Formats: sequence, C-alpha cells, structure tokens
Amino acid sequence: MSIKRKTKQAEQMVNWNLVFPNQANPSGNMFGGDVLAIMDTTAAMAAKRFSEHQVSTVTVEAVHFAKPIMVGDNIKTTAKVVAVGSTSLTVKSDVYRDDGNGGLMKCVSAFLTFVAFDYQRQPTIVPLLELLPEDEKDHKKALIIRESAKKREEMLKQL
Repeated sequence: MSIKRKTKQAEQMVNWNLVFPNQANPSGNMFGGDVLAIMDTTAAMAAKRFSEHQVSTVTVEAVHFAKPIMVGDNIKTTAKVVAVGSTSLTVKSDVYRDDGNGGLMKCVSAFLTFVAFDYQRQPTIVPLLELLPEDEKDHKKALIIRESAKKREEMLKQL
C-alpha cells in the first residue's frame, strides 16, 4: 500500500538572539557550540513546521564558521527545509551578525538533517518539497552533502 504524500513549500524560520558574556571565550568570541545550539533549535522549528511532526536531529554537516560573533552582537538565525527524503528533512541554517547600520554579515552556515517521527516515536513520512527557484542551489548542495555523508558512514563501518 502506497501512502499519498502531499507537496508543500518550505517556510523560512527566523530567530534573533543577543550574545551574552557567558556564551563566549575570554577573547569575547561566541562559543561555536552555543552558535550550533541556536542553529539546531531554529532548524528544528523549520523541520517541525514543514513535516507537521516532532523531529530529532540526525546530523550537522558542512558547518562553516566564516566570521566571528562577539559578545554584545545581535544575531539573526535563519533556517529553511531545502531537501527531503521519505522520513528525513535537510535544513539549511545561516547565522548573521547585525552590523549596527541596518546590514547583516553572514557568520556561520550549516546543513542539519532531521528525522520526523510519530507519537510512537517511529519515523514517519514527510511531505514532498516544492522547490522555489531561490532554493535550488541549496537543494543541490544538500543532496551532495547527504551523499557524501552516506559514503563516509559506509567507510567508517568498515573500520
């Protein structure tokens, strides 16, 4: 029996935070783990909204810390589903630092994969993704990252 999957467009989630001293090293740079926690939360909200189910993080891939984030910075985190499998969703998340002049500077980016699950905590089918033209590049990146992660897992199993 085949399940009919609906098709949906993904919605971008946005989250703003202020960086406090307890989130930084003695030089004032925000801890990478704290940045990733914010990204994971925002990405989980995007995955949950799209799938209409609870989700759990499976992997965090292609993390790139491009620019520092400092104590006192206002940061904007965005997240959007850019690829789906049958029960999984890959979300592109970016963190931007407010430059104080109305502009934003991209500081961190990553792709996070989640699995959707039902009330019995069993993986459950997610909707198909209707890609928008502006998401095609991130969709292609997500597919490459997924394939690379699968190959890496297979190689690690053989060790």
